[in-house]
Amino acid sequence: MDTPRYRWVVLAVGTGAQAATAAYFLGLAAVTPALRAYFDLDLAGVGLLIGAISVGLVPTLIPWGAAADRYGERGVMAIGLVGSAAALGATALVTHPVAAGALLMAAGASGASVNAASGRAVLTWFPAHSRGMAMAVRQTSVPLGAALAAVALPVIAGVGGVPAVFVALALVCLVAAAAVTLLVREPPDAPARGTRSAGRMRDVVADRRLLRLSTAGLLLVVPQFLGSVFLVEVLHTGSGVPLAAAGALLALTQLLGAAGRLGNGVWSDRAGSRLRPLRVVAVLVAAGFGAAALLQPGPAVLLAVVLVPAAALAVSWNGLVFTAAGEMAPPGRAATAMAVSNTANYVGAAVTPVLGGAVAQAAGWPAMLALGTAAAALALLTLRGLREPGDEADVTPTVPRRTRGRRHGTVVPGH
Repeated sequence: MDTPRYRWVVLAVGTGAQAATAAYFLGLAAVTPALRAYFDLDLAGVGLLIGAISVGLVPTLIPWGAAADRYGERGVMAIGLVGSAAALGATALVTHPVAAGALLMAAGASGASVNAASGRAVLTWFPAHSRGMAMAVRQTSVPLGAALAAVALPVIAGVGGVPAVFVALALVCLVAAAAVTLLVREPPDAPARGTRSAGRMRDVVADRRLLRLSTAGLLLVVPQFLGSVFLVEVLHTGSGVPLAAAGALLALTQLLGAAGRLGNGVWSDRAGSRLRPLRVVAVLVAAGFGAAALLQPGPAVLLAVVLVPAAALAVSWNGLVFTAAGEMAPPGRAATAMAVSNTANYVGAAVTPVLGGAVAQAAGWPAMLALGTAAAALALLTLRGLREPGDEADVTPTVPRRTRGRRHGTVVPGH
């Protein structure tokens, strides 16, 4: 198989697999009113139900990554997607929220395989000079998968109820598993596999820059998930926007977020910096959520005009942190650094729906939106003074592109 052409097949399949998991990880937010009615939940309860996916995902990211390093991406992703399909299919059969939460936790644990392995598959097949572009494409899979789910799931819920939603998500995961099994292969020059050094994690944890970066990412997850999980509720129950229109706005938010991830990747390449664009995004997110908090429960149209772009910006930053983590990593530790960064993000993703629902229930939607402002402002403070590779000597404010290529090359030896 022609390698230059085949790498695009790997990129397409990896992107599709990640979108399949995003469909339930984020897409279930589009049917929170239906979930609340079906499982008899309040706002905090539905936040806890959706957050269960992240609870299952967080502790399994690094083990799945180690399995991908040792056994290859294809088997890890296929097994994980089949496990997700089984858990989601079983969720369609239960009516108790505790049982549903346990099964969604299992779906999150299985779906972590795709988060851990699909990025490595892309990095393995693409040479250093084009990995940034390829990873930007792969990063759009999360908001795109969520956007498609936001459009489709309310319709499915309206026709077949909540059980039909989970059956549809299970089928999507099975299709993705089949595509991975049939189309993903190891590159001909892939490095020999083996276990990693136990010292890797200690080296990463000891790096204060990476810890600060991961903390900033965790904080930025708060407005990201407040917008993604509760945007429909804020517009529908808080401001009277019809449910179908609110779902469409959530889809628009995810599409704009996907475009923002691509734009931020190109911007950071041209600027020679990941952190400068990240700081700008944090400022804009804080301002946007603050303005939305002041407007709610004002005119629905004006609130949507402010909140949708703010929520889209809150989706757009992940690729900047992911790339910066790899570039800041100690020598030979880039994959571990990215895994730790992702783990921090998903800790935030697990906590935010519960926290946001509780704040909204206790103090109203403006207070919940203000929580997004506070978290983005704290992220900006965390990033203050943080330097990137090449900044330490103060010779130039940018990192030469060839240096970036070499650091990316440490992620997958042999390329």
